[in-house]
Amino acid sequence: MAESSAPGQGPSSPDAGGSHEYTGEGSPQSNVREQDRFLPIANISRIMKKALPANAKIAKDAKETVQECVSEFISFITSEASDKCQREKRKTINGDDLLWAMATLGFEEYIEST
Repeated sequence: MAESSAPGQGPSSPDAGGSHEYTGEGSPQSNVREQDRFLPIANISRIMKKALPANAKIAKDAKETVQECVSEFISFITSEASDKCQREKRKTINGDDLLWAMATLGFEEYIEST
């Protein structure tokens, strides 16, 4: 990670939906190790390279920033879906729960119609 910023810092909106517990640092409370919270940087790099011209270079801090953002996005959506399942007394999150969470949180345009 870049030395100038800690994971979870920056704009966050704990009031955007769901009943998430947040620490003063803007990240959900947990005892999860940092490397377990983030998707592997190699996967992030591969996805980023696919979207760019073959001769493009990606700075390490850009990969790390996208890694944090993507991981936070997944956690945000999953947490909302999990809250729904808990309210409905279900233990398994399914694809429809994730799509519901995305729509509820304002990400409708990322949901592909089938």
